Amino acid sequence: MLTCDEYLTPRTLDEAFAAMATHRGRYRVVAGATDTLPWARQGRAGDVNIPVLIDVSKIPEMNERGANDRRVRLGAAMPFQRFLDDANLGRAMPCMPRCAVWFADDQIRAQATIGGNIINASPAADGTPCLIAHDASVELAVARGGKISRRKVALDKFILGPSKTALEDGELLIAIECDALPGYGGSFEKVGHRRSLVISLVCLAVLVKLDAAGKKFEDVRLAIAGIGPVPQRLTQVEKFLRGTPIDAERLAQAADMPVELVASRTRQDYRRDVVRGFMMRGLINAARRAGADAQALTGELEAAYA
Repeated sequence: MLTCDEYLTPRTLDEAFAAMATHRGRYRVVAGATDTLPWARQGRAGDVNIPVLIDVSKIPEMNERGANDRRVRLGAAMPFQRFLDDANLGRAMPCMPRCAVWFADDQIRAQATIGGNIINASPAADGTPCLIAHDASVELAVARGGKISRRKVALDKFILGPSKTALEDGELLIAIECDALPGYGGSFEKVGHRRSLVISLVCLAVLVKLDAAGKKFEDVRLAIAGIGPVPQRLTQVEKFLRGTPIDAERLAQAADMPVELVASRTRQDYRRDVVRGFMMRGLINAARRAGADAQALTGELEAAYA
């Protein structure tokens, strides 16, 4: 059984930091709290008591969201459901709605937060590859000397390993900022052990921008998770494809490039096969959604990896 002695709901950052200072060493910060019970069960025998839970989900700054043609800003307590019901957000982040569809079920998606998905630093987290492909950074805040100071860290530098981040003692993850990519085609590919509520064995985020004719890759952004201790941006594959025609042979070469990155402890051969197939399907689907010329994506190519 999981129990807590106090459940606090600060309404401002000042109140949150005051509660953290008062209960230093005795608290756990929550927002959606969907991972709190799994955390308590993982490797812990018997009952688990958390003296103080500090719920930051009521702080307005941590629930904000905004997107224009250049930048996106998301409060850390924003639920994943917003990627499905906010059309402006879906336009600015083309692969996130597809990621959100895969994310747990309706009830969990309405509670689980984007900040929690990052802070947990799971090697299989669904949201992090999409955000990394958008060049995301996290905004962190801490109260010192009566003032709140902030810093920004690139997301791919913030996640250090399984369940390990660069968050310092007393800091809160406040917001996530990233590039807005309207006009890009997006794809999110994921596989796991089950058909529902699945934890990723591999997940891949693909973002593609084509030239005006729809025949060349003007920009490609790729990030993958589940194949090693941290999510990875596939920069070499991006460079290989950028500025080149949509071509079956070149796509097949690109699909082979990340296979050697598989470093998970289990099912390596399976993951390598999945990575290769996901790369082909993700690039084809993203290119199609970006408006690829019908002759560039042959029927045989689409049918093989649809």
